[in-house]
Amino acid sequence: MSVGAGLVRPDISTEDAEAIARACYGVEAAATELGSNQDRNFVLHEADGGRSVLRVDNPVLGDEARDAQHAAIEAYRAAGVRVPAVLPGLDGRLTQRWRGFAVRRSEYAEGEPIVDAGYLAPVILAEFGALAAASVSALVDLRHPGLDREQMWDMRVAYDQVRALADAIDDGDLRRRVLSAADEAHVVLAAVASDLPVQPIHGDLTDDNVTGVRGPDSRLHPHVVLDLGDLGLGWRVAELAVCASSMLHHEPERPLRVLETIAAFHERVPLRRAEAEAVWPLIVLRAALLVASGWRQLAIDGANDYARERVAGEQAIFDAATAVPLAEAVEHVLDRVGIASTAGQPQPMHGLLPDLAGALVVVDAGIESAELDAGRWMDADAEARLVADAHARGGDVAVLPYGAFRLTRAAVDSADPAATWPVETELHLVPGPESRVVAPWPGDLQHDDAGLRLVGADGWVLELRCSGLRVRDPGTPVSAGEEIATVASVDRPALLVVGLRRADAPQLERSAEGAALVTPERVPAWRRLTADPAALLGIPSHAERDEAQDELRRRERIFAEAQERYYERPPQIERGWRHHLIDTTGRTYVDTVNNVAGLGHAHPLVAEAASRQLRTLATNSRFLFRDLAEYSERLIALMPEGSALDTVLLVNSGSEAVDLALRLAQAATARRTVVALREAYHGWTMASDAVTTSAYDNPFALETRPDWVHVADVPNRYRGTYRGDDTAHRYLADLDVDLDRLAAEGRDVAAFLCESVLGNAGGVLLPDGYLAGAYERVRARGGLCIADEVQVGFGRMGSTFWGFEQSGVVPDIVTIAKPMGNGFPIGGVITSKRIADALSSQGQFFSSAGGSTLSCRVGIAVLDAMEADGLQSNAREIGDRLAAGFRELSRRHPLIGPVHGAGLYLGVELVRDRETIEPADAEAAAICERMRELGVVVLTTSERSNVLKVKPPLCLTAESADHVLASLDRVLSEGW
Repeated sequence: MSVGAGLVRPDISTEDAEAIARACYGVEAAATELGSNQDRNFVLHEADGGRSVLRVDNPVLGDEARDAQHAAIEAYRAAGVRVPAVLPGLDGRLTQRWRGFAVRRSEYAEGEPIVDAGYLAPVILAEFGALAAASVSALVDLRHPGLDREQMWDMRVAYDQVRALADAIDDGDLRRRVLSAADEAHVVLAAVASDLPVQPIHGDLTDDNVTGVRGPDSRLHPHVVLDLGDLGLGWRVAELAVCASSMLHHEPERPLRVLETIAAFHERVPLRRAEAEAVWPLIVLRAALLVASGWRQLAIDGANDYARERVAGEQAIFDAATAVPLAEAVEHVLDRVGIASTAGQPQPMHGLLPDLAGALVVVDAGIESAELDAGRWMDADAEARLVADAHARGGDVAVLPYGAFRLTRAAVDSADPAATWPVETELHLVPGPESRVVAPWPGDLQHDDAGLRLVGADGWVLELRCSGLRVRDPGTPVSAGEEIATVASVDRPALLVVGLRRADAPQLERSAEGAALVTPERVPAWRRLTADPAALLGIPSHAERDEAQDELRRRERIFAEAQERYYERPPQIERGWRHHLIDTTGRTYVDTVNNVAGLGHAHPLVAEAASRQLRTLATNSRFLFRDLAEYSERLIALMPEGSALDTVLLVNSGSEAVDLALRLAQAATARRTVVALREAYHGWTMASDAVTTSAYDNPFALETRPDWVHVADVPNRYRGTYRGDDTAHRYLADLDVDLDRLAAEGRDVAAFLCESVLGNAGGVLLPDGYLAGAYERVRARGGLCIADEVQVGFGRMGSTFWGFEQSGVVPDIVTIAKPMGNGFPIGGVITSKRIADALSSQGQFFSSAGGSTLSCRVGIAVLDAMEADGLQSNAREIGDRLAAGFRELSRRHPLIGPVHGAGLYLGVELVRDRETIEPADAEAAAICERMRELGVVVLTTSERSNVLKVKPPLCLTAESADHVLASLDRVLSEGW
């Protein structure tokens, strides 16, 4: 076809399609039209429910090309690539004729369209890359004369097509952008075009030509390949580029996500260097061609609703493809597929600032900087203060180094990572005399408003910016060691920014206030496009990269399979502050799961208390010291008045606390039997695991309980045997039966163990009256009642300090742990002296670290901070805000079932159907992965792992709570 001609679709109506079905295939069917840019496609609906697809080809497609498509279909099917078979007509031929048009009928491809699916997860992006690889692998040996044909979508002629069609773009600014992007891509592509392998390719393997099927996670996974209308010879890498370009509009603000598609293709069909360099230019050209052809199609076929609907999506693809500078995007591809940079590192022959050698002090603004403790990194003047401190210590030059992720630039409550990685080095000079700037290598000296540049023969450019910079003889060649400028700061500190970049590196937005920075996802390319000036300054390199995958591999080498970790691709978390987690790239996350850090991460009072105690005394509870009694009295004072809970035994963890509570109950009653509820988690020690009945934690939990454990029904008002609020009496009647049977068997109950709120189920509140009734029945039979408050107690309920207070009861034994030490391992049991003294019948009790000087001092500091920070009140206020927000979301998103819990122990239960309450477990896991991408750490819980558990540090703010709600709304709206 001629360049830029465009195509008008055949003039075929739905009535014509029905007539074709009768005449050529003997099929009575109702036709509905499918969209197409150049052909006519219809779904044929037969009376018996059968469906097939009728295609009327544009006359430009010849018979040889059609036959080639049939051969390609067979090649696909032989290779296991799903593709609809072409169905023969009444005469047995695959191609039929009707009023001069070529007609074909094919199987109906089951599935859903992916083009409008919204967000696509990394696994889906990778599956598309794998599909593109499977396509070229299936077609590589196909030979057919119909493959060698001219067509506008052949990426070998894409540039010419864009130039020819661009005049159809009425928007002048858009037209200029399209032409400029095409020109730039063409230049890069021309350099490698002769080295690109040519073979048969599908040519249009996009989200619009692949049907999707829902996986268990409710994501659309690519399934069946459609529409071979653009089949022909082409660059092998064009198959990947076309496919990858169609991924861009699914999250256009993050175009580099399509590196997942590219990497998956490369894993199966390794890209040559020339192909890797061509991928992004081809993506840009494809996007430019989509825009230009879309406008052209509307100009010649204005009634084409399909083309009109696609215009916005095509422009979104173009905007995303060009959002990253082309040179940068090429480097991202090369880095992702493991192809090394051909640019060697610059080799300085002289130091840059000889007069300042030895006077430089490197400032640590990094993620783990001790100078930024106690949230100081959030202060607007944090970097200025670090610089001032360095000057105060005698440093004439404070250095904020290249490539060191800056915690000071992290942003909280944000869906997008902040720019935290500097591509340049900042030198902050104290006032003083002029200092020489010396050429580290020979080159051409340039100077303008942007600063000084020394362009070397090796392709590297040295850049300097400073208000006090005086350049000598710009526009002249200089030798290594020659003075090229002076820098001076007479009356106030001066900032000198030093950068090294490749000559082909794109220009980043420069700031007069410091170094240019990029977001973490852009670092792989900018590590290749720039170099560390450290050697020029005589200091060691401080450049960093994201090492999370290295750390994950290290962990996997030394950990057992049973040791859990979160997330498919976990970030490396090395810092926390209050309710924020921070990874090694400076990305922050709202922490909704760390109920251990009840006060919030890195609380200054706790840190100082621990530090001071470690400097004074470290011993155990057998010695006499003040804090042991002080801490125990403080804990007892938190119990309900008149409760007789007057004795504290301190241990190291919740598991140990439950273990000890069971021993106390058995010793005090001289019985062994413990009644525990189904679906509960209580710990990992031998005894606490014995009463852990959760099949999620142990699939064989119910079958493997020891004979001294009896499992009673769990009163889950949403999923239990009896459902609804008024169900306590029915569960209690069943408990009566259990207790009577145990007594009849000579197994009188020693203890009844229950979480005061069903934490493992996601914060499900017990039916009104259940806990009071259970306690009454157990005590009437001589047993003791143990409240496991490890997860739900310590102010988390908001309206009450303890979970059992929600039910108006007082237990005989209380186990506590997680938030007691705010990350320091403390556990405890609170009971009556009568029960505690029964333990002496089994010998002495002692815990090396439980009740130690350090744990007591930390525990006291935690209680002080809880009171000072008003955390119980905050738990009620922010918990109510979150719960109301989640319930509002449930009115718009049917996946959300009930919202459980109280205060800041909430559970958002996800269900596929509110009537059948089928658990949406796979969806929940996938949603957590997407929430992490948006800056929220939330995880699943419950027996079915379908409840989003929300148990953040109690200092959670309204702003962060709103970010959590907005993120969940976005995920449920866009996809996961």
